[in-house]
Order: sequence, then C-alpha cells, then structure tokens
Amino acid sequence: MKNIYAIGIGLIGGSLAIDIKNNNPDIIIHGISRKDATLNKALELGLIDKKATLEDLKHADLVIVSIPVDATVKLLPTILDKIPDTALVVDAGSTKADICRAVENHPKRRNFLAMHPIAGTEHSGPTAAISGLFKGKTNIVCEVEKTTFKLQEKALKLFTDIGMRIRYMNPEEHDKHIAYVSHLSHISAFMLGKTVIDKEKNERDIFDMAGSGFASTVRLAKSSPEMWTPIFKQNKANVVETLEEYIANLTTFKELMKADDYEAIFKEMESTNYIKEILKGIH
Repeated sequence: MKNIYAIGIGLIGGSLAIDIKNNNPDIIIHGISRKDATLNKALELGLIDKKATLEDLKHADLVIVSIPVDATVKLLPTILDKIPDTALVVDAGSTKADICRAVENHPKRRNFLAMHPIAGTEHSGPTAAISGLFKGKTNIVCEVEKTTFKLQEKALKLFTDIGMRIRYMNPEEHDKHIAYVSHLSHISAFMLGKTVIDKEKNERDIFDMAGSGFASTVRLAKSSPEMWTPIFKQNKANVVETLEEYIANLTTFKELMKADDYEAIFKEMESTNYIKEILKGIH
C-alpha cells in the first residue's frame, strides 16, 4: 500500500496515521476533511503528508474513515463509488449495524471492511492524536467474510503491526455489547457532570472539592457531543435497554439507602468488586 487517504483526522484517524506512517515511512498519508483548518493543523502536526479531496480517492490503496457515524452512513456509498477496484475502505465507527446496512448491496461491498478500534481518550481533533494509542487494544471487525481476502489481509497486517488484537463479531452483536461497555459509560459521565453542575452553581466549590475519583468518573463528559449524539441515535434500542437496567440498579440502591439497609448495600458493592479481576490488564 502506497497511498492512504484519511477521511477525518482527529483522535482516531490521526493516531492511526501516526503509527502506520512510523511503521511504513514510504506510505503517503492524504488528509480529507470538511474543514480546511483541520487539514492545516494536521499538516502542521505531521499527521498527513498532503491535503486531498474525495475526487482524489481514485488513487487510493486504502481509505480510513474516522468521522461521526451518521456522516459515515451518508458518505460511505460515495467513497466506494470513487475508489479503484484494488482499494480497500475501512471505517472506525462506534456503531456497526447501520454502517454495514448502508453498503450491503453496493457493487464494491467486497472493498469495505467494517471495524471498531476500541481505543480513545476524551479529547478530539488533530491535536488529540497520539502515537501508541492502539497498542494492546482490541479492533472489532464485522462481516469480515464480505471483504475480499487479499485486501482484508493487507489491512489487518497494518493494524496488528501497530499493536492491535483482532476480534470478529457480527454488527448486531457488536452494537449490543458496546452499548453496555462504552455508550452507557459516556451517558453516566455526562449525567453525573450535569447533576453536579446543576446542584453546585458555584464552580469553584466543585473544583476545590473534586478529587481524583470524581475527575476519573466524569472524564468522559469532556467527549465530543458532535460525535456521541449520532452514536446514541444509531444504537438507540440497545442504549435504551442498557439505561433501563442501569436505572433499575440505581433505584434499588436508592431504596436500600432509604431503608437504612447498609448490609445489603455492602453486599451489592462486594458482589461487584470482582470486576477488578475482569478488567485486569486493561489500561
């Protein structure tokens, strides 16, 4: 692969560009974005080698799509229209079912690989891109059997070379599981932040009293609403289901508090403590 086109050069797209370029110095990274300021910043930071437009995709060997999931659904068919038969398109969206459905009958479906690298921070934009973001992280690949083997083989080597583990799922399974381990976490952080801000109008009090526990719990509330609103919309059914279960657990906890049943509260927390073992090795 010689020419890689990155559509969206923020945290994920930019970090992929850095590590792929580090491992393959001869590859040329072309950046595509709605905003020229984003491309200028990406050039300044060395994330891309050249600016490009969608019309340049006829020269692509690999296209990496890292834009909000609603934009991916709309743009993906056009991207596939413009690439040569020898090129591969991958996306990094946090939902997969709608994206896969958008191109299921496209003549170049075999040139598309649906994936979700499970990595990130609460920051966004080109300045958020960092080297080593994907080392030891899992890359979920969906419907791999629908992608031409030679193309998927080349792409997956690029991703394993930068330290990612590959795991295969169907899109519906992915979206159901990710609602619990990612989407619910973000909603919880946003709503915790809202609760505290609404209650503590004097921001100084919040920051004076906020310890590392609060900071780490609410960290995800700094994430981009432009990115996360479309994710919640696309995964609505699964998100609502997880929220109902979460709210039920919160209600139970509240009722135990009202009943002064601290033995039951202790047992609730103790039974959840084993999550330490499950999450060992995740950093």
